[in-house]
Amino acid sequence: MSNEDIALVLEPRKVLGKQVKHLRRDGFIPAVIHDHGKPSQIVMAPSKDMLKVFRQAGKHHPVTLNLGKENYMALIKDVDFEPRKHQMRHVVFNAIEQNEKVQTEVPLHLTGEIPAEKAGLMVITQLDSIEIEAFPRDLVDELNIDASGLTEIGDKIHVSDIVVPPGVEILTEAEHPIATVEETKAQMSEEEEAAEGEEGAEGEAGVEGSEGEAAAGGDEKSEEEK
Repeated sequence: MSNEDIALVLEPRKVLGKQVKHLRRDGFIPAVIHDHGKPSQIVMAPSKDMLKVFRQAGKHHPVTLNLGKENYMALIKDVDFEPRKHQMRHVVFNAIEQNEKVQTEVPLHLTGEIPAEKAGLMVITQLDSIEIEAFPRDLVDELNIDASGLTEIGDKIHVSDIVVPPGVEILTEAEHPIATVEETKAQMSEEEEAAEGEEGAEGEAGVEGSEGEAAAGGDEKSEEEK
C-alpha cells in the first residue's frame, strides 16, 4: 500500500431525499458511512475535498474519515456521478478494520515496451481492474503487468500472469484475458482485398479455361461436319 495518508473531514447531515440537491448547490456532496452492521452515518463534505479524496484514493486506498470526535478507516465503495455533466452526486464509504481482510478493486497498468504496437498491431485492453482481497495494510494502489511478451497476433495476457505482493489474493477469474494482440482494421481490409483478388483471378482463369474448351469442342465438331 502507498504510504500516503489520505484523510477527509466530514460533517453530520440532516438533509435527505430530494432535498440534497440544495446541498450540492451550496457546494457539498452528500455521503454515507456503512459500519459493520451498526447504524449508518449520514454525512457530507465540501465538493472540492470529496473530489480530491476520490482522485487520490479511488476504490482501493484506505481513507481516514474524521467525523467530530469519531474516526473511521474506510474504503470508497461507490460513487454516483451525474451522467451528462459527470458531476459527483453521492459517495458511499465502507468502514474497515485493520485486522479484517477487505475486498476491493485495484487498477491494472501495462508496463514496458510492447513489441506488437511497434509492429503496427493493435493491443486490445479487456480488463482495466481486478478484484482482490487483503488486509488494509497490504492493499496496493495498482498492479503493474509486464507487457513485453505481446509480440504477435493472438498473444494474450491473462489474470493468471499477474504477480501480486505477499498478502494479496486475486479474486477475479484466472483465465480472464487482460490484453490481446489483434490486427488493425486496415490490415484486415488489405487481407480481405487480397483474398478477393485471388478468388477473382482464379475465377477468371476458370472462365478462360471453359471458353477455351468450348472453342476447341466447336472446332472439332466443324471438322467432323466437313
